[in-house]
Amino acid sequence: MKELSKSRRLFPHIILWLGILIIVFPIYFIFVASTHTSAEILAAPMPLNPGPHLFENYRRALLEGTKNMGVPVITMMKNSLIMALGISIGKIIVSLLAAFAIVFFRFPLRGFCFWSIFITLMLPVEVRIMPTYKVISDLGMLNSYAGLILPMIVSATAVFLFRQFFMSIPREIAEASQIDGATPMEFFRDILVPMTRTPIAAMFVIQFIYGWNQYLWPLLITTKPEFYTLLIGINRMMSGADVQIEWQIAMATTLLAMLPPVVVVILMQKQFVAGMTETEK
Repeated sequence: MKELSKSRRLFPHIILWLGILIIVFPIYFIFVASTHTSAEILAAPMPLNPGPHLFENYRRALLEGTKNMGVPVITMMKNSLIMALGISIGKIIVSLLAAFAIVFFRFPLRGFCFWSIFITLMLPVEVRIMPTYKVISDLGMLNSYAGLILPMIVSATAVFLFRQFFMSIPREIAEASQIDGATPMEFFRDILVPMTRTPIAAMFVIQFIYGWNQYLWPLLITTKPEFYTLLIGINRMMSGADVQIEWQIAMATTLLAMLPPVVVVILMQKQFVAGMTETEK
């Protein structure tokens, strides 16, 4: 019985390690490819040990880019970072204000307004992307940070999350702030927002990764290389028709594109878990 118990405990660990290897090996493969020359990568079989060109390839990627692009990765990383931060912070601000109005104010059709926001979750992005593109084009926001960020800052998911959190806050707190003479916005700024720190942190992680991984929208509205995000840049690096693809630079860029979301998750994992699970106020 003891041996059977040990084997039962060991089996989930084996499965877990196999899953980790399946996930990690492609990342290791990208790292190895980013340390070799393009000729070594295309050779059969490709070496599975890191090569001697690590610093050279990453320096070229960060400061020069590929020959068919001419835009350094550091510029595309800046664009992706501005877009991800703009989307995440914008969504949090808009969603907090929307949830605050829906929960703490009494006005006609309040429930209808909330469900009108919530029902947008059922609409795929492709359904509304062409009208959105038309609006942004008419406003002259193509190839701009405003065009990349503004259409993405409304989130029914965030409104729903903050609404549920606000509904769990005792009404006595709002009434006490009114008795003390606080205005609605003072109550929102000084009491409600500090109480919502953990859901805000959780939503920031989710929306930052969502904004960083945007591909279709930047692909539509960016035609100038100086506004390319990292995902668009990677696609352009590997789609040169007349120029040989520099696989080592593309692989280095791919690995660099993974780092910011990983850093955000690692730095904010405690707040993320607390925001998703915490129920006590």
